[in-house]
Amino acid sequence: MDARVSDGAGRWAKERSVKQALSWLGGSTALAVLGMSGFAGPALATQPKPWEINLQPAGSPIMEMIHSFNNGLLIVVTLIVLLVLALLVVVMIRFNERRNPEPSKTSHNTLIEVIWTVVPILILVGIAVPSFSLLIAQHDPARAVPNYDPEKTLTIKATGMAAWYWTYDYPDNGDISFGSFMLTDDQITDPKTQPRLLAVDNNMVVPTGTVIRMLVTAEPLGIIHSFAVPSLGFKIDAIPGRLNETWFLVEREGMYYGQCSELCGRNHAFMPIAIQAVSPEKYAEWAKTAETDLDAAYKLLPPPAAEDAAAGGA
Repeated sequence: MDARVSDGAGRWAKERSVKQALSWLGGSTALAVLGMSGFAGPALATQPKPWEINLQPAGSPIMEMIHSFNNGLLIVVTLIVLLVLALLVVVMIRFNERRNPEPSKTSHNTLIEVIWTVVPILILVGIAVPSFSLLIAQHDPARAVPNYDPEKTLTIKATGMAAWYWTYDYPDNGDISFGSFMLTDDQITDPKTQPRLLAVDNNMVVPTGTVIRMLVTAEPLGIIHSFAVPSLGFKIDAIPGRLNETWFLVEREGMYYGQCSELCGRNHAFMPIAIQAVSPEKYAEWAKTAETDLDAAYKLLPPPAAEDAAAGGA
């Protein structure tokens, strides 16, 4: 298996998110960004949690960038809200009827009008720069992965089926192709390692440290689906007759859960996406066996530990 990138990708991504935060807002406000990053939840969570109010913890370089952008934008919005609140308080105290029985006849102020026009424009431009950088990186691995080599990627095709399940094809690994169905309540044998509405019979298996080129479509004459895994930072439509493309890189071993995120129709919610990330060596062993015996191939992989599933990852 030669499709892999530097072992330091995970460390690099974390360092990059810190540098982005610093460049966003400067030293003092960056400290607040780093402090708020603690609200992202358990460090290894890769599935929704009760009472979760922030993004799922990042499991890929793109999600690290999304976290950085989200936290930086939160600081900007908070400062704007505090400024507006302060102005309202000043106006209510200084210009109330009791202190100003004779209201001002001022109709306009050129300086103030220029300020409230120019400053919002500058703020939006400042937000647009990292926003566009993130959007471009979501389609170009070279923007997020150091020493990226397009030849060293793994291609996987996901197809959304009209019968409410996903199929996965591995064109780089012979004839590996299988369906992935959600486990019903009576099929779940261990709730600690098989989360309800997220666990499937056949996980999509990927190697860590490898850029995954994801091709996404839907069954011909079928319906539109949406392939999304929040902790890995991607969401892309699966459209009949059209092949969409995205990419991701998993930084650590474990389970990463997502769902079909199409809002049309109730059964989309019962199309979970379960991605099992293993070491490149384990993946090579799995892929070789899966070409002839899929069930035997899954037996070669380590099952998620109970404590990992409780936290949502590994």
